[in-house]
Order: sequence, then C-alpha cells, then structure tokens
Amino acid sequence: MNSSDPSALAGLIDHTLLKPEATAADVAALVREAEELGTYSICVSPSMLPVQTTVKVATVCGFPSGQHAPEVKAFEARDSATKGADEVDMVLNVGLARAGEYDAVEHEIRTVRDAAPSPVVLKVIIESAALDDEQIVAVCQAAERAGADFVKTSTGFHPAGGATEHVVALMRRTVGDRLGVKASGGIRTREAAEAMVAAGASRLGLSSSRAILEGGTGTGY
Repeated sequence: MNSSDPSALAGLIDHTLLKPEATAADVAALVREAEELGTYSICVSPSMLPVQTTVKVATVCGFPSGQHAPEVKAFEARDSATKGADEVDMVLNVGLARAGEYDAVEHEIRTVRDAAPSPVVLKVIIESAALDDEQIVAVCQAAERAGADFVKTSTGFHPAGGATEHVVALMRRTVGDRLGVKASGGIRTREAAEAMVAAGASRLGLSSSRAILEGGTGTGY
C-alpha cells in the first residue's frame, strides 16, 4: 500500500466524530464527507446509531474512561451491533492494566467479544499513553487471547496523550500480522498519518481527515 497516495491513505481511515456535543446534522455531514473522501468507515457515538452510509460504520463502547462493568460494555456493544454497527471500539479498563490484572482485562474483552461476535469487528482501545511498554505488550496479548480483531492506541480523550510511532511499532511487534493495529489520538498531519502506517498501523482514527489528506493540519481527535 502506497500511503503517499491520498486515496490509499483514505482507505485506512475511520472518519471520526465523538464529540459529546455532536448533533444528528453533524453526523450527516460526517457521512457525506466520508463518502466523498472514500474513507474506510465513519466512527460515531452509539447514541447516533443507526446510520445510513455506503462506508462501514464503527462505534465505541465503555467510552472514554473504560471504567464500566464488563456487562455494561457488553450490552452497549450488542445493542450497537443490532443497530447496524460493523465495528466496535471498546475501551479497556486501564486501571486493571496498570495494576497488572491481565486476567481481568482478558475477561472483560472476552465478555464484549461474546456479546458482539464476528463478523462484528472488535477493536480494543488500550490507552497506550497511560501504560508502560510492558503493560502495552501484556494488554495486547490479552486482547488477542480474548478474540479481538484489532488493538488501538488511544481514545483521543486521555490527558496523557495519543498515538506515537514507538507504541504503534511495539503493538505491531506484539500482535504480528494476526491482529490489526489502529493508531488514533493526536494525528493531525498527513506526515504523522503516514508515519503511523510506516510504523505498523493498519487503520487510522482521524477527525480531520480532509485537512490531513490534503496536506494541511487537522484539529481535534
């Protein structure tokens, strides 16, 4: 894949709108832009479902803190799937990861996976900026054991920060070619997006997709 080709890069993007103040009109504009740009998907809050579009539809669960009971995350994922979500990006309980409780991390991911089985694509947001390298490796391994399809760097809402090339490369080394790796949070230029792809990202979470694809500087997620 030639990431310097805007259309190829667009095909890796989850065009994202997760602002709490977003309206239905904002989502409709997001859909129009995603279809025009040729992004892989849109990613919207679960309350905005269902959404009619020609691209894939992704949503989130346990967002943005991850401090929800596994059963709550599972209900949210199942409900989103019944409303047409093709993909669910779940936030893991970062506190469990920081405490080294990786069996509990695996359990909650598996609980969501069981609630929203394949063909729904399950991405696990690990909030990598809040973890050290050892913890990042361990939660990626837990996600793979639990049946996730992707591991994802960040919500884009954590004060510790978003994606870095180092973390994307570490996640890719950990999961190999068995899982996807999604880079998200703080990617605001085309150069940064291309660097994430070069580091091993197979999907990008962007809210300023048009500006980035056109070589400008984006804002937000």
